[in-house]
Amino acid sequence: MARAPDEIKEKARVLYENGVMLKDIAGQLDVPEGTVRSWKNRGKWNCNATQDKECNVAKKMKRNKAEKKAVAEEVESVMSNDDLTDKQRLFCIYYSKSFNAAKSYQKAYECDYLSARINGSRLLTNDNVREEIMRLKEMAYSKALLKPEDIFQKYMDIAFSDITDYLSFGQEEVPVMGAFGPVVDKETGQTLTKIVNTVKFRKSTDVDGTIISEVKQGKDGASIKLADRMKALDWLADHMDMATAEQRARIAFIKAQTDKLTADEKEQSERVVIVNDIPRPEPS
Repeated sequence: MARAPDEIKEKARVLYENGVMLKDIAGQLDVPEGTVRSWKNRGKWNCNATQDKECNVAKKMKRNKAEKKAVAEEVESVMSNDDLTDKQRLFCIYYSKSFNAAKSYQKAYECDYLSARINGSRLLTNDNVREEIMRLKEMAYSKALLKPEDIFQKYMDIAFSDITDYLSFGQEEVPVMGAFGPVVDKETGQTLTKIVNTVKFRKSTDVDGTIISEVKQGKDGASIKLADRMKALDWLADHMDMATAEQRARIAFIKAQTDKLTADEKEQSERVVIVNDIPRPEPS
């Protein structure tokens, strides 16, 4: 009777921790060397045998710069995935950095942008590609001490940000100013006033500055610019698999409310009836 995959994987781990080389483990257990390497990387196996060459390589890598080590581990991990072609592996690496399917496909397959736009989205539907990308994302988040839902929440904050959280606007009654100060009505002695439009920024300590992309003072006054909401919405649509159940529910609720408002506006416009109340001349 054939052994269960988990039993084989566990035996491979024990052999590796006792100093057996990956190729020898693969030969003993009759599994591809790439599969054993993938188990080692995903399970983060540790080797206790000092004579093991692969352990020595790992120790040397620790002495390199952290950034180079992270890239090397990532590339090695992807290249050990036997379920992907070489170009699919490149695509996964590029996409995990940029989250842009078209550009990632163009770089990996060296094709024109139009073809990349079509085929990039199509490649994301490949189960093996999606699984590898998700694994790379999880690696990146763990290194940055961030959880996927934290990243997702930040994009939600951008997509559904409210400008009134950052400034207040309205109208105010203010004195009419002349060359020498407020203008006074000679007959009544009262200061003349006028209504003006006002915009006031909230204090920087009272707002989330990470959602603000620009604040500037120009000849027409100060202005504030929030991060691109449409790009954030597009990102959310492409990464719903990172959301928690609560986050999905919130987005579904907001979408339902938006759809309802759109439907109500459409219904109101369809109810408009043009009435011709001009008297018609009576027949002679």
